[in-house]
Amino acid sequence: MNIDWNAILQVAFPALILLSMLLGLFSLLLVVVPGLTIIWVSALVYGIVEGFGTWGWVIFAVMTIQMVIGSISDNFLMGINARSTGASWLAIGVAVVGGIVGSLVFPPFGGILAALLGIFIVELIRIKDLKQAWVSLKGMATGCSAAVVLRFAMGIGMIILWCIWAFVVN
Repeated sequence: MNIDWNAILQVAFPALILLSMLLGLFSLLLVVVPGLTIIWVSALVYGIVEGFGTWGWVIFAVMTIQMVIGSISDNFLMGINARSTGASWLAIGVAVVGGIVGSLVFPPFGGILAALLGIFIVELIRIKDLKQAWVSLKGMATGCSAAVVLRFAMGIGMIILWCIWAFVVN
């Protein structure tokens, strides 16, 4: 019995890339895992192994733009929503720093909890109004939710683009 390893690899490699991308997509629901980066790196590995070609470079460039926009969207949307509820820039800055530190010290949910706690405490100290501090916290939480939805949509779009690259134009 002669096994055609080349044929097996032609099926297994794209399947592994797709599995990696799907893991990256669903990791986006954890907020702190860089799922878009996982999807992007998977596409990069595919391009390096299989070759990019003209359409591959175009699709990979679009995927790169999606990854960058999706990756910075959380800070932007959280800050915009918190600011629209009256939160100070200081509170937003503390929340961002708290989110980064919390993600590193208490993964997977320490970042979001530290960010929300940070904005709440700073706003409570600043304005001495529990209700308004709560409104700022809710604004940041709403921005975080919007960012998760945006990143998830970007991830789906990136995977669809890769499927077009891998199975249609390549």
